[in-house]
Amino acid sequence: MTSSRPYLIRAIYEWIVANKLTPYILVDTLVEGTEVPNEYVEDGKIILNASPNAISDLMISNQLVEFDASFSGRALHIYVPIKAVLAIYARENGRGMVFNQEEEDEFEVPPPRTSVKKSKPKLSIVRAEPSDIKE
Repeated sequence: MTSSRPYLIRAIYEWIVANKLTPYILVDTLVEGTEVPNEYVEDGKIILNASPNAISDLMISNQLVEFDASFSGRALHIYVPIKAVLAIYARENGRGMVFNQEEEDEFEVPPPRTSVKKSKPKLSIVRAEPSDIKE
């Protein structure tokens, strides 16, 4: 079964743009194949402004997010493997979706079960406030 991540990214991107908000994409730059300007990377992550007036030639395929953007006047082509997308959200209100790193492996053969008792999963609300986002 294919990952739902690219479908959700496309849908949330469209929803954010339709509501006249600014889509931001949080990227794990340590994922192989990620090509972003390294001078803007902090702690292995970068936040990309993906609004239609900030980028051009956006393509979100099932394997890759790519577009052309300008960083400090320098034109670059950005490549982000789908599994490197950690979140997509609106800058103005933080609404969007955060993706779990383990989702990419959900359809692989699980490791053998052990008799170790596992604790219940815990959920927490993650919200990015506009003041927490660096441009």
